[in-house]
Amino acid sequence: MGPVGTAAVRDPGGSALPRGFWAAVRVWLEKPQVANRRLSGAAVQAEGTVLLGEGGEISPCFAAVGVGGGGCAQEGRAAGAAELGRLWREVRDQVRDLPGALAAWAGPGELRAVLRSLLPRGRPAAPPARELAVQDVYNRTVTFLPLEEDSKGKYLVKKCNIYQIQLKHIKDEEWSVSVVAPFPEDWFSDGIVYPKLAWLGNELLSKLAKWSVEQKPSEFKSTLSLISVAKYSKVYQDLKEKYKEMVKVWPEVTDPEKFVYEDVAIATYLLILWEEERKEKGLTKKQSFVDLGCGNGLLVHILNNEGHSGRGIDVRRRKIWDMYGPETHLEEATIIPGDSHLFPDTDWLIGNHSDELTPWIPVIAARSSYSCCYFVLPCCFFDFHGKYSRRQSKKTQYREYLDFVAQVGFVCGFHVEEDCLRIPSTKRVSFIGKSRSYPAAEHALIDKQITQFINSRRACAVATCDRRVGFNHKDHCDGLCKEAGSEPPEDETETAGTVWMPGFQPREKVEQVRNCASLPRDFVDEVVLNVANLLLNADPQKSCSDKQGENMNTWNQGESLSLKEVAEHLNKETLKKLKSEYGGLQTLLKNNHQVFEVLNGRVHIRDWRKEKPSKTKPEVKRRLSAEAFKTRLCWFFIHHPDGCSLPSEACPYAHGTEELRQSQIIKKKKHIQ
Repeated sequence: MGPVGTAAVRDPGGSALPRGFWAAVRVWLEKPQVANRRLSGAAVQAEGTVLLGEGGEISPCFAAVGVGGGGCAQEGRAAGAAELGRLWREVRDQVRDLPGALAAWAGPGELRAVLRSLLPRGRPAAPPARELAVQDVYNRTVTFLPLEEDSKGKYLVKKCNIYQIQLKHIKDEEWSVSVVAPFPEDWFSDGIVYPKLAWLGNELLSKLAKWSVEQKPSEFKSTLSLISVAKYSKVYQDLKEKYKEMVKVWPEVTDPEKFVYEDVAIATYLLILWEEERKEKGLTKKQSFVDLGCGNGLLVHILNNEGHSGRGIDVRRRKIWDMYGPETHLEEATIIPGDSHLFPDTDWLIGNHSDELTPWIPVIAARSSYSCCYFVLPCCFFDFHGKYSRRQSKKTQYREYLDFVAQVGFVCGFHVEEDCLRIPSTKRVSFIGKSRSYPAAEHALIDKQITQFINSRRACAVATCDRRVGFNHKDHCDGLCKEAGSEPPEDETETAGTVWMPGFQPREKVEQVRNCASLPRDFVDEVVLNVANLLLNADPQKSCSDKQGENMNTWNQGESLSLKEVAEHLNKETLKKLKSEYGGLQTLLKNNHQVFEVLNGRVHIRDWRKEKPSKTKPEVKRRLSAEAFKTRLCWFFIHHPDGCSLPSEACPYAHGTEELRQSQIIKKKKHIQ
């Protein structure tokens, strides 16, 4: 038995560590990609309970099989359960022969077996690798048995890559988490599914120890909990390869890698979700859709290309729309929630970062037809009438808003499901309403309930319901009636003519730039110079020494001040002009990245000697950085009393007009347009 690594941990109290340990093991089982970035995930195909006989003998069969999930995921796990039974019969004799501590599956109780497939990231993707994880709760161990099939289809344990995670009680509050391997000298590493043993003993072990003592439960569902992870990984890689060229020709000012791959991921999710729905309902025709607030339209473009009829609507046309071709259906129009914007012939409504339309999408779906479904991915916080106001200090603002959006779905009579997408964004939680909680004959009653709820939100008389997505429809409706306090006037209980919320403000057709970028250049330069002088003169004695050869070069870094302290030194007219911009003073200073660094609410003079080139910067950003080299004058060379802290050849900015290069970025943008 070869110990790979051991980490000491302390019980946070109340014998919580064993519970935390099993929670950490569950994370590694279901979401290995959070530790091993070379994996795109894991598909748990089946779980079973293996009874231990008298004296600790391993039972040849399962006492019970745990199957979870929905749709195709549930189908796959049910089929996997039968395979798990066959697998256990084939490997139990091999397991019995394992050396040392790995053979110590003894004591009262049972073993828990989990069959999973590890899904490699990248393209071309390596085939999934199967693994059987055996959890021994009594001995606090989990053993990972890599599997391979022989020519006859029989499972064999790949003994060279077996490893075990152990939790041991030392004394009092002291515990240890260890990783051991029975055959460390034979360990085979492919760098993807099977990392080096040193990685298991360092990276994985440190994460397991950290997760074991973290007591805060997650506010969110597991990632991709409603669909097959294995199918998602395959479809995502296919679509990513198919649409990767969009990154190179992206004409918008937004980050192409983020937006392209995010929309590819959302499209992947919807395609699999809709495929499962067709199987469940026995449908052959692909679902139709309307994407409300479609933005750049890429999601619509992908879904159209993949055979789904549908269109996207947005208040403002984007440059990239012209690149898609006539097969992609996009419309420039303003959507005002009301009778004139219903979609009775549409199967699904989509709200992907749909801003002010987000809470309205379940309402529009409910009133479009009894069969209309919806998918919404909330981002910015909007209520029916405008910006969303917080009402629950015990929750994060994001979780509170998500609960509100889920509540809207329940009020509209949907069975609301929550899932977490795998996208490069901090706002990853989506809601799906694909079935109703009421019979079609009760449509008028539900419609009246929706109107009452909207009116109660407008009057700010309703408190956000502190229920999660698990509560039932009847309980919610009872709570809603109590929250509303009283019936609205007779004429307000019906759908209000053609507009459901008088005074609703859609986004402006012409997007106003209010990020300080449109402020007069002279004004910005004056503010930058005033703030820089304020920092440089705050503590004249503070300096930073940089030894170059035998000479000591002293360069004044100035002092750091809070944003409040900086604002107190600016005149009223300047502050008034900055307040009309989003982010105000902080945005202006961050925009002037060359001069300032804003960290934790404090403003610093940027010292370029401390800047380290990013090795993880996306290719597009690296290319833009190279193209921008020496295309702007160095502020420090011109204004700092000690000049620039870098020599000319190392500074990305021009030391004088003779070094200036013509920017290639502007030419490229003009060429694309």
